[in-house]
Amino acid sequence: MQENTELTKDTIELEKIKENLPDEEIIYNISELYKVFSDSTRVRILCVLLQSALTVGDISKLTEMSPSAISHQLRLLKQTRLVKFTREGKNLLYSIADEHIRTIIDNAVEHISE
Repeated sequence: MQENTELTKDTIELEKIKENLPDEEIIYNISELYKVFSDSTRVRILCVLLQSALTVGDISKLTEMSPSAISHQLRLLKQTRLVKFTREGKNLLYSIADEHIRTIIDNAVEHISE
């Protein structure tokens, strides 16, 4: 009889865990977000943009990459809503989309530094 009660308890615990899992769509979106972070060039660009809003040319100089390579990566970062841009005259200034990106990178640095 004890074994049956224990089995029911385990089943209830498992159901609670299952109920607290994010929806499949959210899990998929989290996975896609981290795919963007899996490229060191994109992470470098985000680290640069954490310092200041910059043009493609400025980012290119700081990262020592071609403007076309930077533009390609910025397009991906915009699609995943990690960066945004504003127009300043003829120039587009890119910046991080919100402070969550800073938190993600800061947490990653802290984790790796432990």
